[in-house]
Amino acid sequence: MTRIQSRCGEVTVTFYTKPNCPLCDSALEQIELARREVEFEFRSINILENEEIYFRYRYEIPVVCVDDEEAFRHRLTSAALVDRLRKGTT
Repeated sequence: MTRIQSRCGEVTVTFYTKPNCPLCDSALEQIELARREVEFEFRSINILENEEIYFRYRYEIPVVCVDDEEAFRHRLTSAALVDRLRKGTT
């Protein structure tokens, strides 16, 4: 397994989601597959718990950010996430 580092330390993947969201469930599976290949800090944020975040992403979830930069909306593959993580650190 490869540890991915950014200039400020370990890369953080933030996952914006909500309950009962099939696309979110699929995206989370892909994130978990990516974690088998590379190490990164992971945060999951339920958009229903924060009004500002809810209004920003209510029609866009799932959203995946890498070090606070939006990387994916709606769908992703583990290969695409691993590729994004590796490219973002060079």
